[in-house]
Amino acid sequence: MPDTVLVLNSGSSSIKFGLFDVAAAEPALLCKGLLDEHEAKPRLVVKGPTGEDLFETSNQAPDGARGHLFADVLTFIEDRFGGRSLRAIGHRIVHGGPDYSGPEVLTDDIIAKLEALTPLAPLHQPRCLAPVRTLAAIRPGLTQIACFDTAFHHGLAPPASRFAIPRRFEARGIRRYGFHGLSFEYVAGRLAEIAPELVAKRTVIAHLGNGASLCALRDGHSIDTTMGLTPLDGLVMGTRCGAIDPGVLLYLQQHENMSVENVQHLLYRESGLFGVSGISADMRTLLASREAAAREAVDLFTFRAAQQVAMMATTLGGLDCLIFTGGIGEHAKEIRGAIGERLAWMGVRIDAASNDAARERINGNDSMVEVFVIPTNEEMMIARHCAALI
Repeated sequence: MPDTVLVLNSGSSSIKFGLFDVAAAEPALLCKGLLDEHEAKPRLVVKGPTGEDLFETSNQAPDGARGHLFADVLTFIEDRFGGRSLRAIGHRIVHGGPDYSGPEVLTDDIIAKLEALTPLAPLHQPRCLAPVRTLAAIRPGLTQIACFDTAFHHGLAPPASRFAIPRRFEARGIRRYGFHGLSFEYVAGRLAEIAPELVAKRTVIAHLGNGASLCALRDGHSIDTTMGLTPLDGLVMGTRCGAIDPGVLLYLQQHENMSVENVQHLLYRESGLFGVSGISADMRTLLASREAAAREAVDLFTFRAAQQVAMMATTLGGLDCLIFTGGIGEHAKEIRGAIGERLAWMGVRIDAASNDAARERINGNDSMVEVFVIPTNEEMMIARHCAALI
C-alpha cells in the first residue's frame, strides 16, 4: 500500500497544504489546498496537482472552524485516496531554537519546548503549533513531524551568528538564528540541479514575499542571513519593519509611552510596506497605485534589499550568483529590475526581456553575476524530510 504524507504550511491567516505520495525516491504531489480563515466563513479548497478543482467547503461558525476543516481534509483524503496509507503529517515550524537542527517527530515534551520559543516568533510560532494540537485530538495515533525554518541556518557561526551584547546572553541562546530555511534549502537544491557549476560559487538567495530575507550560500550551506533572533530583522516586509535602530524602540517606550505589547504590535503588524505606504502590505497593490506613498514604500523595499545583498556579498567576499524566489521575487518583475539596477555597480545586469518573461535565468550576457528566478516549494521540502524520517 503506497505511503502518503500530509504537509501543512501555516501562515498568518491561512494554511497551505499538500498530500504527497512518498513511496518513490522523490515525493509526488497528489493534491494541494488551502484552509482560509481570513474570510467570514472559514473555507477549505482542494485542487489537483495541476490546479483542477477537487473539493470545496466552508464552515458557518468560526468557533472550532479549524478543527472542523481539518477533519474535512482528512475525510477527503480517506475518501479519494483510500488505497494509500497516511503515514504522517509534516508541519513547518518557524522557530526551532538552539536544540533542533533537523526534522523531529513531535512529542508532548518537544511541543512544550517549541511553545516556550513563542516570544522569539510571536506572530508565527502559535500559528504553526495550533494545528499540531488540533490534529492530535482528531487523530491521536497519527505521527506528526516538525520541520524547522531555522534548521538550514543551524551551522551559522561567529561572527555571523553573534550580537554585540554581553556573552552571558549568548550563553542563554540570544543569537542570530535565521529563518525561511525550508525555502532556501529547496532553492539551493534546485540550483544544484540546473547549474551545478555554481554550487561552490558565492550565492545570495533573495526570498521576497510578505516575509522576506536573504541567505548567503557557499557549497550549498548557509553562512549568513538577514534575519536574526526573530523574524523581524533585515529586509522591509509586508507589515514587519526589518532592521531598525534599537534606539527607536527605547524612544517609543520612554517618550511615546507605548507598552511592550503595543511596540510589538507596531513592529509586526503595522510597519513595513503597510506602515510606510499607509495603503497596503500587498506589493501588487502598491505597484498598481499612483500614490506617492506607495512608490516610496516600494523604493524603500528595493533600496533595503539591494543594500543587504551587498552585505551578504561582504560575508561571501564577492557575488557570483543572485537568485530571486518567494511571492514577490518570483512574480514582480519591477522589483527584480529595480534591485538589479541598484546592484549594477557590482556587475549585476538583468536582461529586460528575460526578466519580463520571468525566465529561469534573467541576467544579460554582459553581467558579471548569474541571476536566476527559481520558484520555491516549502511543502516539497517538508515532504522530503518526512519521507526520510519515516
